[in-house]
Amino acid sequence: MQNVKVTANASSQSGGASVSMTAAGSVATLFLGVMGFSSINVSVNSTAYATADGLGCVLALDPTASGAIATQGSAAINLSGCSLYDNSNSASALTVGGSASLSALSVGVVGGISGKAGITVTQWIRTALAAVSDPYVNYEFPKFSGCDQQNFTAKSTVTINPGVYCEGISLNAGADVTLNSGIYYIDGGGLSVNGGATLTGKGVTLVFTKKNGKSWPTVTINGNATVNLTPLKSGSTGGIVVFGDRNIPVGTSFKFNGGANQYLGGAIYVPTGAISFAGGAATSTSCTQIIGDTVTFVGNSSLAINCSSYGTQPFSPKVVRLSL
Repeated sequence: MQNVKVTANASSQSGGASVSMTAAGSVATLFLGVMGFSSINVSVNSTAYATADGLGCVLALDPTASGAIATQGSAAINLSGCSLYDNSNSASALTVGGSASLSALSVGVVGGISGKAGITVTQWIRTALAAVSDPYVNYEFPKFSGCDQQNFTAKSTVTINPGVYCEGISLNAGADVTLNSGIYYIDGGGLSVNGGATLTGKGVTLVFTKKNGKSWPTVTINGNATVNLTPLKSGSTGGIVVFGDRNIPVGTSFKFNGGANQYLGGAIYVPTGAISFAGGAATSTSCTQIIGDTVTFVGNSSLAINCSSYGTQPFSPKVVRLSL
């Protein structure tokens, strides 16, 4: 190419800043030489712009951990129409081990990936991305006081109300517990749903914190438990079905291992927690976000991001796209 001219102009476009570029010049041509033309003039206009699609459904916030997002065993992870992001700068920030598989819309990691062969994507896999911002960083759950229940345990069919559950909630085999709509404060202790128990509720947020409790709460949901919870759609905890206090010690265990009988709609948001997850059925999962310090998939899992009626916050990095 000879006498090429390139110009760039900054402009604004929905979703982020854009830069317009024009390249022009002449290109030598042998074919048209027989007709007396030694070159032809060409001109190309293109626009590069940064955009965010907001289709994230899994996010690990830890900035340095190896295996900040990891899979175990032969787990098959299906992220239907949504993406996975990992803010760790470790060379093995995302680890897909053994015979595990991960399918997603896109996968983006600040650091590196171990086991890339086990990943299938519709769009792209990228490393060295900028960290994704915490979409709920400005959310705060309402203040509370006192205890409405102490060491709550259920072994039969019962409906309970929002309030403060000091030293946690424990559901054993035979329990069939319905939560009325509202905020449930798990103040110390934790949530335990053992095999054979059922926990359901529409329009609820489970807040895990410690004010009166003796210890920071944890979560243990076992494989044969049936769990179906969806979040409040508005208010200070709108879109969040599980809300972990930011003062919970980093690495505190939150095990959501209910398998195909587990559906947690909306956001599981435990920014300092070590989230262990196995759940969701491909035929019924419509909206689940998982945001933790680290996230480990320990069994087959299906997540999706059809969250228009759930009140969740979208998240994704900004990526540069080129349009001609």
